Amino acid sequence: MRSNTVEYSSGPAHERGARSGLATSLTLAAMSLGYGVVQLDVTIVNTALNALGEALGGGVAELQWIVSAYTISFAAFILTAGALGDRIGAKRVFMAGFAIFTAASLACALAPNAAVLIGARLLQGLAAAILVPNSLALLNHAYPDAKQRGRAVAIWAAGASCALTAGPFLGGGLIATVGWRAIFLVNLPIGLAGLWLTWRYADETARSAAREIDLPGQCAAIGALGALAGAIIEGGELGWSHPAVIAGFAVAVVLGALFNWNERRANQPMLPLSLFENRLFALTSLVGLLVNVAIYGLIFVLSLFFQRVNGLSPWQTGLAFVPMLAAVLPVNLAASRVAERIGPLMTMIIGALLSALGCLGMLTVAPDTSYWAICVQMIMMSAGLGLLVPPLTSTLLGSVAKARSGIAAGVLNATRQTGSVLGVALFGSLISGDFMSGMHVALVIATVVLGLAAAAIWRAVPARQ
Repeated sequence: MRSNTVEYSSGPAHERGARSGLATSLTLAAMSLGYGVVQLDVTIVNTALNALGEALGGGVAELQWIVSAYTISFAAFILTAGALGDRIGAKRVFMAGFAIFTAASLACALAPNAAVLIGARLLQGLAAAILVPNSLALLNHAYPDAKQRGRAVAIWAAGASCALTAGPFLGGGLIATVGWRAIFLVNLPIGLAGLWLTWRYADETARSAAREIDLPGQCAAIGALGALAGAIIEGGELGWSHPAVIAGFAVAVVLGALFNWNERRANQPMLPLSLFENRLFALTSLVGLLVNVAIYGLIFVLSLFFQRVNGLSPWQTGLAFVPMLAAVLPVNLAASRVAERIGPLMTMIIGALLSALGCLGMLTVAPDTSYWAICVQMIMMSAGLGLLVPPLTSTLLGSVAKARSGIAAGVLNATRQTGSVLGVALFGSLISGDFMSGMHVALVIATVVLGLAAAAIWRAVPARQ
């Protein structure tokens, strides 16, 4: 009789454990879909640049705005989105973000002109800002064990890196077979699947009703980043001495100073500057910014190089990026295990230097350079990125208390997306004149920036010890 009781009670416990494990895995799947669709829309537009220019009109500056509107909104709102998740629960905020992203994608697909498309891309960026920090907060909640969390973050990052590098390939295929509007319609089934998985399997995080939203800081951040990106983009078109460009830089400086002043005095700032007193946190945030300046800026340049200089179609341009996809996914998956063996900081240093070598190797690129010579360097760039991102994310999250994981994730992604904005704006302005000369200057800048990222990580070693 006693043994029967034991068997009876162990059965349901086993089933509960199985359900719990399944729910955790499907929560990871939902979070990966959220981050993946965000990264997909960073690069899928790049293969559509010529098609968008022909269909909607505009030069390089308009194309930069179509790309940058997304990342500006992403970078500017991500800190507030993390705080919002802390205040009312990451799950409900994440689901709201997925719904907005899906609706904005439909608006992009139906856009009749460039102005409407840029506006819809801004809304997409807002939704992306909601998705990313809250997906990390939900992962942090679902995986309390540090080792398991590191591996989960590696899978989460691998899916996003896969989407990032698959974007040009997928976009090229959709444009060739359906048209440019399909690159936005593909987000609809992803959004619906992510919403259902999150609603069904993710557990809500603890809510902090005392968490305030820093509206003055949010407004200053949007204005400063928008003015800075606008000045850099228009500087390539109008000239760096044009009054409007100078005024844009001046507005960015003033609003940046106001943002800093507000954050130092606010009771609950959107960017707690005290976080940067932690040396490890400060340096890893800086690395996130520098890496995105180089990699995302070069993805924009390479997309135009393949289409405008080499004369490739969107489909052929997408195929040209396939080796990046082949390299980044296995490296992303292996990154956590490499970090367990040699340490996360050394793994990040190797990743940054590998990407820098890839950029350096492309300095000899000319219009008649063999694709395969470029391909080797692209593989090095993407492998370095794949090796760097998972330990970067885990290290930054591990440098703060678990209760602040939402805001920490927001800071990391805000700095990374700010780097993307600056990279596309700066490198795009460089190629607006003599394309090849501008591309070579961009490659030099990317090499230096990635070298600085490796040096910053090295500086973090004493802090980690």
